Amino acid sequence: MSTFHHRNKHNGRYNMQKLIEVYPALEPYVTSLEAHDLSIDFSDSKAVKVLNQALLYLHYGIENWDFPDGHLCPPIPGRVDYIHHLADLVGEGEKRILDIGCGATCIYPTLGVAAYGWKFTGSDIEQQSIENARRIVQANPVLKDQVRLTVQKDRREFFEGVIGAKDFYDATMCNPPFYRSMKEADEVHKRKLRNLKGKKMEVDRNFGGTSAELVYEGGEFNFINSMIYKSRAFAQKVGWFTSLVSKGEHLKGLFKQLDKMDVQEYKVVEMGTGNKKTRILAWRYEKA
Repeated sequence: MSTFHHRNKHNGRYNMQKLIEVYPALEPYVTSLEAHDLSIDFSDSKAVKVLNQALLYLHYGIENWDFPDGHLCPPIPGRVDYIHHLADLVGEGEKRILDIGCGATCIYPTLGVAAYGWKFTGSDIEQQSIENARRIVQANPVLKDQVRLTVQKDRREFFEGVIGAKDFYDATMCNPPFYRSMKEADEVHKRKLRNLKGKKMEVDRNFGGTSAELVYEGGEFNFINSMIYKSRAFAQKVGWFTSLVSKGEHLKGLFKQLDKMDVQEYKVVEMGTGNKKTRILAWRYEKA
């Protein structure tokens, strides 16, 4: 059962007939597992991409969204859920958000602009990803004046080199690399494929991913732990720092780091889609 945010448009099953009607390119990928039960093969990365294109077109008015094969294919319902929970943190009105690791798909800025009209800066360590994200922005008029993109030149940094002296962001967001190695990522991916085969799926899944998107020395915990440590220097430049945390067992250690940084407040926002659970860790410092 879905536990999406109450403002999420994707609570319940996809309306495949409507998606095909507005985005005919989806039709070749749609199958019927049972009578009146249209679906796609979620183990087929191309099918997942085309489904995402249809969802973005129908629900968010995004007509041109594409990315090179091999990059992470984000599940739209889960990604926009992060956006809705972030909106609960930052409140109403015009906001400026920093997406750390926006990737080739530029998915968080795309959804944040479409859903709330926010302004975004998207950073990434891969030049190729920024170039493709820029193509998405330029191809969609609604995004052009709302999204700025920049390459993070230092792989050890998150905010330095991106947040300028006169900048203030209402929040930062991040979908961090989950794995310690590509071997670990491949093993998890293979298990997902085995679980998908022959099963009726209610939600989509991630597929693909470059090493920069998936892997960080020490994995997810080290990535977020370092981000917390380096956030202290930007305490007056950001309202809320946030990150997805895929593994709940990482929270205890991350809380210890937050306590060392003497933050004013931190909280965990639980998220879930069916059997998959994740969460947002958010923290902020006392303003001067």
